[in-house]
Amino acid sequence: MTRPISRLPLKIAAIGLSVVALAACTPKRAVETATPGGPTAPYDNNPVYPGAGGNVGGSDMSGSSRPGSEQDFAINVGDRIYFELDSYQVSPEAYPRLDAQAQWLARYPQIGVRIEGNADERGTREYNLALGARRAESIRNYLIQRGVSAGRIDTISFGKERPIAEGSTEDSWARNRNGHTAIVSGAQ
Repeated sequence: MTRPISRLPLKIAAIGLSVVALAACTPKRAVETATPGGPTAPYDNNPVYPGAGGNVGGSDMSGSSRPGSEQDFAINVGDRIYFELDSYQVSPEAYPRLDAQAQWLARYPQIGVRIEGNADERGTREYNLALGARRAESIRNYLIQRGVSAGRIDTISFGKERPIAEGSTEDSWARNRNGHTAIVSGAQ
């Protein structure tokens, strides 16, 4: 009695080739490493963090905003840094961005800011609010150490309530673990 030939390996091979072909057709985005073992940055030309806006060390859009404005700060300095999972420690990779923020704020002493601490969707609401508060306070302390008056800096935590990236992927979670420096007064 002869045994029938199974077509299962053939079907698996066909599915595998289909997946490879589909992957080859998917548009590619440039990926830059943000931190060792940390998130990647496929969103903008920011050499430090994903989706942050602004370019530490220069911008090709520097002429497109009025000096001392919210746009000037966001585009030419960068208004957001990112944190590792369950961490509120400012990483060395964030120092250039925060140093640039401190220098910009020294140039415009009439401006007041609010540091907004954010977290990804994982964890309880209470945990993420506390983590966001610690992240905001870490940024505030860094700016104060760089000469920005404590009276010009307020903090708030939004926890996981204000995501900047939708979805439940490592990529979106990495973007949502951030501290945002928002100008609240004195901008031109």
